[in-house]
Amino acid sequence: MKDIYIADLAGFDEGKGFDSFFLVLLKQQRSTKNNKPYLNLILGDKTGQLEGRVWDPGDPRIARDFERGDIVKVRGSVSRFDDRLQMKVDQLRKAAASEAEKTDLLPATSHDVGELWQRLRDCVDSFTEPNLKLLLNTLLDDPAIAAPYREAPAAKQLHHAWLGGLLEHVVSLLTLADRVAPHYPMLHRDLLLTGVILHDIGKLRELSWEIGFEYTVEGMLLGHIQMGMELVEKTIDTLPNFPPRLKTLVLHMILSHHGKLEFGSPKLPMIPEALVLNFIDDLDAKMQAMASEFEKSAREGKAADELTGKVWALDLRQLLNTRGWLEGGK
Repeated sequence: MKDIYIADLAGFDEGKGFDSFFLVLLKQQRSTKNNKPYLNLILGDKTGQLEGRVWDPGDPRIARDFERGDIVKVRGSVSRFDDRLQMKVDQLRKAAASEAEKTDLLPATSHDVGELWQRLRDCVDSFTEPNLKLLLNTLLDDPAIAAPYREAPAAKQLHHAWLGGLLEHVVSLLTLADRVAPHYPMLHRDLLLTGVILHDIGKLRELSWEIGFEYTVEGMLLGHIQMGMELVEKTIDTLPNFPPRLKTLVLHMILSHHGKLEFGSPKLPMIPEALVLNFIDDLDAKMQAMASEFEKSAREGKAADELTGKVWALDLRQLLNTRGWLEGGK
């Protein structure tokens, strides 16, 4: 387990040394104004990323066999240039994957993934519609789907952008959906929850999370809605006697869950379950974005009753923490 994280280095005095493991996000050969070569690195972990400089790349204490995506162990010190924090790297070696936990190097959910997964499977077990239950169990029993479903982020950066973020987001939506469904008798509860579980399943192939959070080439070209629909359709076609009309409704849930054509949905929600899915999906994403901004403000030492900066994920609006505001007025 790591002892020192990127976030910890901000509190270090200049010149103070450290040893820790980091993920290599960038490796570039550069030269100073005097044409002296140096190595420019971007090193990261779950708390952030920081620029590092190797001023003597020929030093035998600096390994040459590492590249972007590798885990490295660094011995160095904190420095500042133009009032920006940097690492001065004195020693560096390539580390084995077993020397550092992936959840130390990339942002990860604070929830127990095993418990989240069990809540999802328990939800499927509660279904009374046998075809939907079979569809979901067929998908979730497949190790090639179950393993990335437990680990994938929900997005590259907008919301739940951490390991386990997709599963955390889906379980949150299942809780919301199960509260909304009894209030509106027109809703088909099992269809709504099927849409919740499958709406972002294409992100298992749209996103990559080995080196930070990135889009795959296929993800860039096709997008998770198309990829998810194709995966679910192919699975349904392997199931005997799956009702064609139910298949149409399941696929519509995936195709319409972004709610608007300009947001990437090929179709607008045209059934009650799809409309509810769109609303609760948007609600959960926005509430998590708010929570993250309030946590960020707290880490930066801002007062709880102070407005945040403009938040890109929420149309560049500033936010106010209601509880902090009320408590600040006492």
